[in-house]
Amino acid sequence: MLVDKYEEKVFNTCFRFLNNREDAEDVAQEAFVEVYQSISRFRGNSKISTWIFRIAVAKSLDALRKKRRKKRLAQIQSIFGQKEENEELLIHDCNDPGKELENQEQAAILQGAINSLSKNQQVAITLNKPEGFSQKEVAEILGTSVSAIDALIQRAKKNLQKKLYDYYNKII
Repeated sequence: MLVDKYEEKVFNTCFRFLNNREDAEDVAQEAFVEVYQSISRFRGNSKISTWIFRIAVAKSLDALRKKRRKKRLAQIQSIFGQKEENEELLIHDCNDPGKELENQEQAAILQGAINSLSKNQQVAITLNKPEGFSQKEVAEILGTSVSAIDALIQRAKKNLQKKLYDYYNKII
């Protein structure tokens, strides 16, 4: 029942952090496995949805750390002439390749700017803006106050605005 109710939102949340469909599916599945295995420890201090999203965010951040470690290892291997056997291929289905490329570039620029934020700012802005969680829900997921989330989101917006302005100003 919980999977049916929250599957799509949990997947979307994971996808916002990982930017890869397969990784997001895997992490969402891991989150629901953890929910199943630890449901007896749910204390009811928050809504069940808040608890589920807290697990999904934690799993997503863990996956990002693992991905970054793997990427660093691949860079080191390439320096010494070794090649990673499994290279990730991105396949996109689009009728207008030029538009798709432009969209990918813009998404990559925005994601790069988001990735340069502090972890707390990344999580707060990602849960609030693309995922549509209220500041109160984000505060519950992260176990902090609404005023702290408001401050994180405001700082994240300001930092993103500066980073994106600087980037686009260099191009022009």
